Amino acid sequence: MSKIALIFPGQGAQTVGMGKDLYDKYSRAREIIDLADSELKKIIFNGPEETLRLTHYTQPAIFTVSVAAFETFKESFKGGSSVEFIAAGHSLGEYSALCAAGFFEFADGLAMVKARGEFIQKAAEKNPGLMVAILGMEKSAVEDVCKKASRFGVCEAVNFNSSEQIVIAGTISAINKAVRFAIDAGATKTVFLNVSGPFHSSLMTSASEKMAEELAKYNFNAPSFGVYTNCDAAFTFDVSVIKEKLVKQIMSPVNWDESMKNIIAAGFDKFVEIGPGRVLSRLLKRMNRYKKVLNVDDSKSLQRTLEDLNI
Repeated sequence: MSKIALIFPGQGAQTVGMGKDLYDKYSRAREIIDLADSELKKIIFNGPEETLRLTHYTQPAIFTVSVAAFETFKESFKGGSSVEFIAAGHSLGEYSALCAAGFFEFADGLAMVKARGEFIQKAAEKNPGLMVAILGMEKSAVEDVCKKASRFGVCEAVNFNSSEQIVIAGTISAINKAVRFAIDAGATKTVFLNVSGPFHSSLMTSASEKMAEELAKYNFNAPSFGVYTNCDAAFTFDVSVIKEKLVKQIMSPVNWDESMKNIIAAGFDKFVEIGPGRVLSRLLKRMNRYKKVLNVDDSKSLQRTLEDLNI
């Protein structure tokens, strides 16, 4: 049996015009994107980029395009019962992964993601901050930098993307200090991320609390396959724990590196990134260059992926 892991990108993968090629060429993608409101669809296809970058637009936009890409892939995929799927999504992408697995329908997922984006945007406006990727430093060294910078405000390691790429988040003054400390400690590169707040840090506590209230409004379904969740890198098939994990996720680190290692250890050797960009594909290739990594974000990549999977 072939074992395929579906991985879904998070905030930062957005580009103006994403999903337009799938929308124009595949009826299933068009059906999904048309379920979004006209304002969101206009921003996805036409921007401007500054508007698309705002969290309360970015998150539903990426979710919509990712689910449209998945549904198009699913409709074209002919592997049937000979394939075992699992999924994982980076931060916001966890909602795309859960929707793909069937934990909830697209309309409910879009409503959740819109609320999540609004809660996070408000928390970011109340507690302005930055996110910076630190490259070329081990986890313990980055944590030492955060501890040192915490004298100047909040500074936390929040995205463990790979053994050599860890993202920190916190207040502006503390993060700027941390960047200088990291460079002095031997970081090969630091990159300020194109996001509007200090996501997955303790500064997001108010958003997490509001999300708990929001998620209580929805019923979740038994999924068709499991998902590896961000907050603990654990395989999750149990509907009863998903809401709790989604609440925790907002103010907890994304354990992406560990999730990928756990998926590989479970025997999955083919990965398909579904949604805009190839951020996660590049991360995985740096982690393990022997794994087959494909993607679906337009008609050409969809056809290449289907051909590579021998379908």
